[in-house]
Amino acid sequence: MRDLPTGPVWTGRATNRAQWLLAAAGMAFLALGVGLAVESAWSGGLVPLVMAVVGCVAAGLLIIYGTLAFVHVAVTVDDDGLEVRCGHIGVPRRRFRLADIASAEFVPRVTPRQWGGWGYRWRPEKGTAVVVRRGEAVVLRFGDGRLFTVTVDDAETAVRVIRSRLAHPAPPSPV
Repeated sequence: MRDLPTGPVWTGRATNRAQWLLAAAGMAFLALGVGLAVESAWSGGLVPLVMAVVGCVAAGLLIIYGTLAFVHVAVTVDDDGLEVRCGHIGVPRRRFRLADIASAEFVPRVTPRQWGGWGYRWRPEKGTAVVVRRGEAVVLRFGDGRLFTVTVDDAETAVRVIRSRLAHPAPPSPV
């Protein structure tokens, strides 16, 4: 008989409320672009007006998406692996199989500055990370040497749960 999945073993989140200020700045750019398009009292010609409108709208949308996608992160550990979902719609999303994880470490302090800012980051010497705030993090090391870091509340418990799932039973001794 096949075992049914038991659901999440551990879930955690991390939130960065300061990102809402950046989202407000994105809304301001978007409003400026729309305002320029509606007012159209631009005396410099049509091409500069279109460039200004498109530039403001594009900058606003990029800032809004970039900040709202990384306002929070949700991490779930289940019987099969670990899943990381970002933002309100859960994108970007990463899923790691427990079979691919060699070890998990607790890091008490990770800062956005160490990774070059907030968001989904990659640095050759450190691997990949999802950094939504400063604080504790889980660092996964894979069999091929790659690293993945995610800032999440109660990371120490997450590491303990992951390690317990990684513990392989000893092979039976010969009789």
